[in-house]
Amino acid sequence: MPESAVPLLWSRKSELSEVLGFYRGLGFEVTYEQTRPYVYGAVTRGGYELHFTARPDGVDAELSCLILVDDVGAYHGEFTAALRARLGKVPAKGVPRITRFKPGQTRFTMVDPAGNHVLVIQRDEPRELEYGGSAELEGLARVLDNVRILRDFKNDDAAALRVLEVGLRRYGPTATPEDLERAQRERAELSGELP
Repeated sequence: MPESAVPLLWSRKSELSEVLGFYRGLGFEVTYEQTRPYVYGAVTRGGYELHFTARPDGVDAELSCLILVDDVGAYHGEFTAALRARLGKVPAKGVPRITRFKPGQTRFTMVDPAGNHVLVIQRDEPRELEYGGSAELEGLARVLDNVRILRDFKNDDAAALRVLEVGLRRYGPTATPEDLERAQRERAELSGELP
């Protein structure tokens, strides 16, 4: 049997059944659930596992792990459909939540009820990614590229909104109609004005 590493994420005793239920609702199989003498749980799906243990008292830090998949779009589609069915909506803010996914993206993030971040990444994602601010872009187009990075790679919608607001004030009057329309859509989405 090949060696493997298994992510160990946190869950309080009072959260374990909710955390395991969250993953069960996304199509994972719960393989272990224990609350005494200590908290421990495990789920599996598609050949990978996530394990959960007690969060130490006084520690509020979040944990993260990566899941590499062959078709990241299919996973996002399955997970958003499952969240919509279970919660009546696809949560984009708060806990739990899932980040958006647009054509061409190679990753997204889920945040479970305990606050753990699970990054689902396309297995063949390019090693050299353009992380925004491309020298080939100017004005509002460059701002929109930075907003993309803040949202898709750093999961920081608040910073993305601030950057976009500044960019619109600075470059809005000279922007192309296409960039201006895209910026307005991004602002509406980031402001929570879109469903």
